[in-house]
Amino acid sequence: MPAAPDRMKGVYDQYSGIYDRIFGPVFQHSREEVIRGLELAPGEQILEVGVGTGLCLPLYPRNGRVTGVDISQGMLRKALDRLEEHPLEHVNLLAMDAGQMSFQDDCFDLVIAAYVVTAVSDHRALMREMIRVCRPGGRLILLNHFRQDSRLVGAVERAISPLCKHVGFRTDLSVDDVVGEWPLRIVRDDRVKPLGMWHVVEGINEKASLKTGKSTSGTRPETVTRSMSGDGGSRG
Repeated sequence: MPAAPDRMKGVYDQYSGIYDRIFGPVFQHSREEVIRGLELAPGEQILEVGVGTGLCLPLYPRNGRVTGVDISQGMLRKALDRLEEHPLEHVNLLAMDAGQMSFQDDCFDLVIAAYVVTAVSDHRALMREMIRVCRPGGRLILLNHFRQDSRLVGAVERAISPLCKHVGFRTDLSVDDVVGEWPLRIVRDDRVKPLGMWHVVEGINEKASLKTGKSTSGTRPETVTRSMSGDGGSRG
């Protein structure tokens, strides 16, 4: 099973110091594949869920405004170092559980989750929140490992399964398991390196309105770094 939020936070706090060295080069191609060609309109609001150490942040077009959230303070401290290394005035970082976000409904034009869906304890809660905060007609992009039908790839998945479970990842979710129940029109499903085991899945949010019973006034999330983009995309 994926790690519960408190355990996941502890795991990634521990890994924050070595995460870039282990996962930076391996997944760089897939990160670039997600960000390349986003074609943002000026001023569009982007949310990156599970921003981690901020490896994607320097890749975003500068004409959008990026909010990154993560549950791990250790990872966010590394992301803050990256903001200080690069002049990323359009980026704001917040500490937040992606399964219970404090943003208003419909306040982002684009929501991106890289390597997050199979790591959280409740992927349905994550998807519900991402759809809630994304405006109707906005885009959701998932970069993630999804279960493969290939016998060879399946053997590799089984081989790495013990390691994945140790750090809280699942290897048993398919694309349809994750997106099938939500009002998403899938416009892209591409396999990317390494080994074609990861997918970039892009969907258009076709919700009319999502009744969550959750107040849209929100609570002010804990700010990890100074607000570098005004309201940081939180709008409330």
